[in-house]
Amino acid sequence: MNGSMAYVVATLGCLIGVAGIVVAVVALRKGRKPTRPPAAAKDPFRDTDSDALRGDPRKLKPGDIVEIRRVSYAVRGSVHLVEGGWSWAEHLLDAVEGDKRWLSVEEDPDLELVLWTAEPAATVTPGAPTLDFAGRRYSWEESGQARYSATGSTGLDPHGTVRYHDYRGQGDERLSFEAYGEAGWEVGRGERLHRADVMVYPQSAPEAP
Repeated sequence: MNGSMAYVVATLGCLIGVAGIVVAVVALRKGRKPTRPPAAAKDPFRDTDSDALRGDPRKLKPGDIVEIRRVSYAVRGSVHLVEGGWSWAEHLLDAVEGDKRWLSVEEDPDLELVLWTAEPAATVTPGAPTLDFAGRRYSWEESGQARYSATGSTGLDPHGTVRYHDYRGQGDERLSFEAYGEAGWEVGRGERLHRADVMVYPQSAPEAP
């Protein structure tokens, strides 16, 4: 009788031990949570104070108001472009004076803002290392082909490709050639802006962070 009782006690002890191990394993598995992907790296030199006080040009959307050198424009449409790992945006402005104007927003890596004015009567074409236009000389800077997506009123298809040639003049002067799809070259004369030249007034709910 004593031997039988000892055997039963030993068996119960083993079962209790195994049950404890199972409970511990289940609790450990429940306690594990999926690992979050690392947060996207942020530019430590980004001027967040200017963004807070003057609005963030990177977030411009159709319908927003942008003030450039104390002249207010409504954003009629936006074109977002991607070439390889690079991206930038161009925003068509509703200009009261009738000229076709747009604001380009690019980080290279610093924020670069350029106000462009269309030159529909221009006969110059891209390709040469230097170009003379409107009494100024421009030097070739870069060229390529990008994919784009358009929103708002731009006159473009919602998606497509664009070829471009960019030239740089003295100081803040720029000259650009763009050809969307199978269309011909459109010429734009640009001037680089300072961050303080631009004020953004969002007209829609802010995007979620």
